[in-house]
Amino acid sequence: MRTTAIAAFLALTLGASAHASEGKLDYDHQERWQGALDHAQSPIDIVTAQAEQARADEPLGLQLWHTLAPIDKAEDNGHAVQIDTHATEAMIRGRHFSLTQFHFHAESEHTLDGKHYPLEGHFVFKAQDGRLAVIGVMYQVGAANPAVQAVIDDLDAKDGRLPQPSVDVADLMPERLEYYHYLGSLTTPPLTENVEWYVLPNPVTMSKAQMDALLQHYRRNNRNVQPLNGRPVLHYRG
Repeated sequence: MRTTAIAAFLALTLGASAHASEGKLDYDHQERWQGALDHAQSPIDIVTAQAEQARADEPLGLQLWHTLAPIDKAEDNGHAVQIDTHATEAMIRGRHFSLTQFHFHAESEHTLDGKHYPLEGHFVFKAQDGRLAVIGVMYQVGAANPAVQAVIDDLDAKDGRLPQPSVDVADLMPERLEYYHYLGSLTTPPLTENVEWYVLPNPVTMSKAQMDALLQHYRRNNRNVQPLNGRPVLHYRG
């Protein structure tokens, strides 16, 4: 039993590293990707009418603190725009997690009732035992977003010095933290499973200029929707 637990921990830890640092991926031939292809893969199409409503007696909330997070690195890592950070913490369904990085996919990887958004952010949180929880946030064109601008400014830095040393993660998420929860996987190789997903359906806005600045890096770096295979999807209204 102990050996199994250690193996699972190492798989998740190595998977998180690969998810952040894997080289350029061929999104036109996703069938060639190597990884732990099983029956609980991500992303999925969330059919909202079929989601199970959360029970009132469960610790279901999603809370963030220390949201003004230092930017350790802002880069195009070969398959996504990624920001490495620390300090932001979360209480997710009664358990403590720390934010390690966030990155963007275009179009959105998850769909809501078959609908894609122009962009989806993945906020990768890690617990002390190595367990991963990813918060998926949808973005659309609207009002300008100061946190998105901080990311863009740092991506454009030429001398390695970050003009914006921090970003307010709260501005990258909707005010109402309603979510759909299911168990899935990383969406890039090694596609490690047993990842907790929390997909927020209420979109966050950024200006068209900001959206275009991010899309100039990638206009198509989203994995195809995967079969649900009978997995339950839980809906928490926030």
